[in-house]
This record gives sequence, C-alpha cells and structure tokens, in this order.
Amino acid sequence: MGSEVHSSKKAVVLLSGGLDSMVVAALAKEAGFAIQALTINYGQRHLRELRSARDIAERLGVERHVELPLDLRTFGGSALTDDIAVPKSGVSEDIPVTYVPARNLVFLALTTAFAEASGAQDIFIGVNALDYSGYPDCRPEFIASFAETARLGTKSGAGGDAFTIHAPLQHLTKSDIAKECYRLDLDPSWSWSCYDPDEHGVACGLCDSCRLRRKGFAEAGLEDSTAYAAE
Repeated sequence: MGSEVHSSKKAVVLLSGGLDSMVVAALAKEAGFAIQALTINYGQRHLRELRSARDIAERLGVERHVELPLDLRTFGGSALTDDIAVPKSGVSEDIPVTYVPARNLVFLALTTAFAEASGAQDIFIGVNALDYSGYPDCRPEFIASFAETARLGTKSGAGGDAFTIHAPLQHLTKSDIAKECYRLDLDPSWSWSCYDPDEHGVACGLCDSCRLRRKGFAEAGLEDSTAYAAE
C-alpha cells in the first residue's frame, strides 16, 4: 500500500457499504490514515447499502462521512437504476446489465473533488479485478489512467501534489477479501452486497454480487453472517 503513513495524513474512502469498501476503509485506518468517507446515493435499487455505509463509518470512527445524492435513474441504462430485471442465473463472462454506465469514473471524479477540498492526497477505492462481474471500470489500467487524469485536471495536481489512488483489493480473490475481513475484526453483516433484496429486506443470494460474496467466504472456509433468502 505504499510507504509508511502517519495518523496526521488524510485519506478519502469511497464507501459504498459493500464488503469490499468496508475492508478497504479498515485497511486505510490500519495504515494510519485519518479517514473521511464519501457515499453516493445514486438511486440504486439496493438502497439498503446506504444504511450499511453509515454503520461502517460509525464503527470505524471516520472523521467525516458525506452522503451525496446523485440520481443516476435519470440516465437509466442499468438493472440497478432502471426497470430492468437483475440476473439471477449465475455470473457470466459478459459485462452484465448491472453495470452502471461510467459509475466508477463518475464516482472517482467526485471522490477526487472531495479529497482536494479536504486537503487529502490519498484516495481509497474497493475495486477488484479477479473475482468480479467483469465491469470495465474495475480494471487496473482504468485506475492508473484516472490517477493521471486527476493529476492533470486539479489544482493540487498542477501544483505538484498528485493524488494517489489506492486499490489494495485489486488483485485479491473474494476468498482473500473474506480473510482480510476477519483479520481486520470486521463483521461481514455490517456490509451489504445484494443487488436485489426481497420484500423483507433480505439478501437474495442469487444475483452476481451475492454469488461472488458467498463463493468467497465458502472458499475461505469462513462464515458470512449475512442472511440470504436463497440458501
């Protein structure tokens, strides 16, 4: 994760409320950063994750937690923001309809703006490029490209203070991430991954996100304390 840091250093974490973002926030804290968190309410079908983000922020003692409204339902184009069914048949090799157009591009731009306004040079994001649904905005080359864009397009970057984009989970499997969750003494149920909870607010267990999460904990031989409608 780079050179040794001190508690006086600030970092902004993009905190969705999902397992990966929770683990990343805890890693940033473990590394000695003073954390500020950004959660984006983009009109997602699984609004339940916003409650998890608030809970995680409180449990980790972040210095500031901003929940930003940005209604991407206006654009649509995704099963998470439009009237499109969430696939439940299994993870395919194609980019799924749960892909939200340019989501991480938009979110990282907003996180960078928050970081610059807060005087932070370090940004943490929980993208993963191994056990994931094939989203193009999770790839290492995208993260590297965005870091250069942030340097070129900000006052901080123009002044020689480039942003560092930390993606410590990028090359981990879901099994590795589950192990990190336990090593960091986090309860998996604090986070939320399901794209399509049932009418009782229980995780479906069948969407891509649920399947990948459950597979990760199973392969790690660890318990996922989240309840699922489909066992």
